[in-house]
Amino acid sequence: MSAVRFDRVSKAFGALKVLDDVSFEIPTGQAFCLLGRSGTGKSVTLRHIVGLVRPDSGNVFVEKQDITKLAGRELADVRKHMGFLFQTAALFDSMTVGDNVSFPMERHTDWSSADIRERAMKKLADVGLEKDFDKMPGDLSGGMKKRAGLARAMALDPAILLVDEPSAGLDPITAAEIDDLLVKTKQGGTTLVVVTHNIPSARMIGDTFAVLHEGRMLASGTIETLDASQEPLVQTFMHSTGGG
Repeated sequence: MSAVRFDRVSKAFGALKVLDDVSFEIPTGQAFCLLGRSGTGKSVTLRHIVGLVRPDSGNVFVEKQDITKLAGRELADVRKHMGFLFQTAALFDSMTVGDNVSFPMERHTDWSSADIRERAMKKLADVGLEKDFDKMPGDLSGGMKKRAGLARAMALDPAILLVDEPSAGLDPITAAEIDDLLVKTKQGGTTLVVVTHNIPSARMIGDTFAVLHEGRMLASGTIETLDASQEPLVQTFMHSTGGG
C-alpha cells in the first residue's frame, strides 16, 4: 500500500511552471527523499501533500484518498495523519518548548492536561530534550530547535512525517544526529517524505529517491538506480559530499 502517490501532477504560478507532469509513489513505512537544487519545486511538492496547494492538473493521493477533491473537515481529518518538520523548526517563540509540543494535542484531542503534559514529556525525551520542557525556544541551539520541532511533529504519532531540509543550518555532527532521529522515526513505522539537497543525509535516511529539475523528474528509484543514472545532473548530485 502506498502512503502518498502523485499522478501526473502539474502546477504553475503565473508563467513559472513549478511541477511538470510529476508522478511518484511512496510505500508505507519507507523514507522517500526528494532531491534537487533550490527552487526546483521540492517544497511545493510537500505543500501539495498537505493540501496547502492544489495542482493545476493531476491528482495527489494520501493513504488512498484523493486530497485534490477534499476541503474543510475532510481535508483536516487527512492532515491529522501527517506531521510537518519545518526547515526552521517554526516553534512558537512565545511558548515554552513543552507548550509547543503540547499544542497539537490541545488543538486536536480531548485529552486531559495531565495526559498531554505526560505525552509531551515523552516526546521530548524521545529526542533528548527531556530537561528542556520549560525553556523558551530562544534559549535553544539550532539543533535543539530542530529536535523540538520533531517532537511537536510527532506529538500525535502521525502515519506520515513531512520533513523540509532537515540538515539546513546545522553543523555536520548535529545534522547526523537529526538524521539518526529520523531513521528511528521510520523504524517506528512512520512514512517519511524528506526534501533535501544534502546527499550524505539522504543516503542515510532514504529508501527511495527522486531528483527534480525545473519541475520534472530526472530520475527515481533506489540509491543504486540513481548512482547508475547516466543523466549528468543526477551524477553531479549523487557524487556530492556537501551538506545542505
